Amino acid sequence: MPLNQLLDWRLHLLVVVLSLGAEFIGILKFPIGPGTLLLLPLFYAFIAAVLCNPHLFSGTKRFIPPVVSMAAGPVILLSIMPFIARFGSTIGPAIEQLISAGPALVLQELGNLGTMLIAMPIAVVVLKMGREAIGATYSIAREPNIAIISDKYGLKGPEGVGVMGVYVVGTMFGTLWFALMAGYLTSLDIFDPRALAMACGVGSGSMVAACSGAIAGALPEMGEELLAFAGASNLLTYATGLYVSLFIALPVAERLFTFFSAKRGVAPDALAEEDAKVAKDAMVEERPEQQLGKTAIVVAVVCVVGWVVNTINGAGLIDAAPGMLILYVMTMLGLLVARIMPFYLPAIAWVSLVSILMTLPWFPGSGWITEQLSFVNFLAIVTPVLAYAGLALSRREFTMFRQAGWKLVIISLLVFTGTYIGSAAIAQWLL
Repeated sequence: MPLNQLLDWRLHLLVVVLSLGAEFIGILKFPIGPGTLLLLPLFYAFIAAVLCNPHLFSGTKRFIPPVVSMAAGPVILLSIMPFIARFGSTIGPAIEQLISAGPALVLQELGNLGTMLIAMPIAVVVLKMGREAIGATYSIAREPNIAIISDKYGLKGPEGVGVMGVYVVGTMFGTLWFALMAGYLTSLDIFDPRALAMACGVGSGSMVAACSGAIAGALPEMGEELLAFAGASNLLTYATGLYVSLFIALPVAERLFTFFSAKRGVAPDALAEEDAKVAKDAMVEERPEQQLGKTAIVVAVVCVVGWVVNTINGAGLIDAAPGMLILYVMTMLGLLVARIMPFYLPAIAWVSLVSILMTLPWFPGSGWITEQLSFVNFLAIVTPVLAYAGLALSRREFTMFRQAGWKLVIISLLVFTGTYIGSAAIAQWLL
């Protein structure tokens, strides 16, 4: 996408306004049974952005043209990166605690199998789904998981329908579901907060941000430690999650489907072939590290957006300026490393590694770096991410959501719940 569209002032100004309003409302708490439901500013920002989306209500096109929505899509990933850098900066100072919890961090990835143990029997036995249940339940259905299904089955088949359906639901509601679920489970005091934070690592960048933010919001006195556990877990997920999904989860899903269906096929409600093709094409867009010049400018803009939004529940512009500049440098260094490395690892992982390295106790100046970053509220800089996400939803995604049907909505929420609780349970046991 051309740089002038990515820098459309209407997009970034709208995100600033929505995010500032959300931050002004703050965290709302609602007692529900034995626990408490937390509504974070990122929740309001997302909902407000969806309501402003020109693809949802035609009347909004007079004020927010579709080109603004189109520009928001590529900006989402870039807006997550400063948060990931802030995320990683909590890991370095807590490196000793993380090493002591090493086995729990590594093995909790097996909690992904919880997706099938809960969702598969309901999908096949109760909802009478066919092979789309395999794609829908074998993972949390983020981009690497879609790539696995695309390579093995193709996205036009029933397995592709399943994984894309969960992906669409996750794109629209997954972040909010993780935030609500994590905050509520924290209030129940059943799990160790560190186990809940580790379980956040199984999701996408925005899911991890919302999930860990909810837990840290419920337990602010442990905020930095919990973010460190969630960040380390997410980093390990990049290294191990793809292989767990490919070599363990998918074969198990095939066997469970055969067992529960008793070899009885059910015709899937197929998505339109054009939707599947476009969704597949969207996965192979040029990565940001391949366009460092343009990326550097856009990242600078989203850092400024986060810097302004941080003034409500963080520090003032002057106090927070060095911290935001450090996050910008960490982000660009991570992208540069991703560009020059001879093997592929997601740029977000490199950004996280750079921020971890720069905040390790023995890194020169790490104390000063950590002090400056303390002026940047981690929740404040993730709120704009959700605003960009709400505006980025396209007509196709709204259409795919309607076509996916209520069955995939139910299965998606079961998948998210099973993955999170399964990972938390394993981490709790190992801790």
